[in-house]
Amino acid sequence: MVKLRLKRCGRKQRAIYRIVAIDVRSRREGRDLRKVGFYDPIKNQTYLNVPAILYFLEKGAQPTGTVHDISKKAGVFTALTLNHQTKFN
Repeated sequence: MVKLRLKRCGRKQRAIYRIVAIDVRSRREGRDLRKVGFYDPIKNQTYLNVPAILYFLEKGAQPTGTVHDISKKAGVFTALTLNHQTKFN
């Protein structure tokens, strides 16, 4: 099973997180399938590769709670519902 979760990068006391698609059994800094964005909690900046995130969500990937909240603020799930509506209509 694939999850979208945070991978810690950066220095001590200066964490930056990459948002990655990774296998559930891998550890936090393990090998990821694909990098789909980053999140800087100090500067409160995010970058999301929305098409890549939508691809993994359509394939059944489960976002963690934090990644879900970040994606929701960016409007990824509205794009997902619009994508589903165009497919079925």
